[in-house]
Amino acid sequence: MASSPIGVFDSGYGGLTVFRSIAGLLPEYDYIYLGDNARAPYGNRSFDTVHQYTLECVEWFFKMGCPLVILACNTASAKALRTIQQQDLPRIGANKRVLGVIRPTAEVIGTYTKSGSVGVLGTKGTINSGSYQMEINKFFPEIKVHQLACPMWVPIVEYGEYNSAGADYFVQRYLDQLLSSAPEIDTILLACTHYPLLMEKIQKYLPAGVTAVAQGQVVADSLADYLQRHAEIESALTKEGRRSFYTTDDTLDFDTHASTFFGERVQSEHLHLATV
Repeated sequence: MASSPIGVFDSGYGGLTVFRSIAGLLPEYDYIYLGDNARAPYGNRSFDTVHQYTLECVEWFFKMGCPLVILACNTASAKALRTIQQQDLPRIGANKRVLGVIRPTAEVIGTYTKSGSVGVLGTKGTINSGSYQMEINKFFPEIKVHQLACPMWVPIVEYGEYNSAGADYFVQRYLDQLLSSAPEIDTILLACTHYPLLMEKIQKYLPAGVTAVAQGQVVADSLADYLQRHAEIESALTKEGRRSFYTTDDTLDFDTHASTFFGERVQSEHLHLATV
């Protein structure tokens, strides 16, 4: 029988923290992970470019037999998901689905806060898109959302410096900047899939009573609920527990970094896209 896996996409490694939670909660399904490392990072690229790159990867997932693709990337979710869902899917895969990480998080973040004030930390691209502000206000219009870009956090993680003293400086710097601008914040959403690797240091510098929320488990729980509610998608998925990893860049480099994000050894294959 042909494989019909769940596709999990990110511009690089960060989506593996989301995939780790998904596979931990739903281990029976087949999965394909693709990191578009050759064109990463997506954060500072235009909406049109992110849409083009993301769509190319989504179409590849469809060719690999995936009826469902998760954009485990905040930038792709912010800059490409809506266009893909509304304009591209009717043309290239009306019976397929593409989901992101922003809406599932926005749907529940209001249940964490008691003060009604939430901080959102992310890349420049995610923050400037305003996607979290809009989505959170749809579900919790009474909540005040305070956003801050943390441009140094992704490089710190990708260069393996997340346990270093230098990481302490930049973690404390951005947290202090956010909380000094809005001291009433009691919940901080980590709106980047790299940030969970900094969680230990983030918690170290958070004041008592302030909670940091990572996306992985939230997205995994949302996916489990989605599959329960959409039998036509769930029944199309194969369940052999197979996991495949692809990167558009060097596989050795990807495997070294990916194992850190995913929490176990990863062995990837190289994918050549025509525009890379």
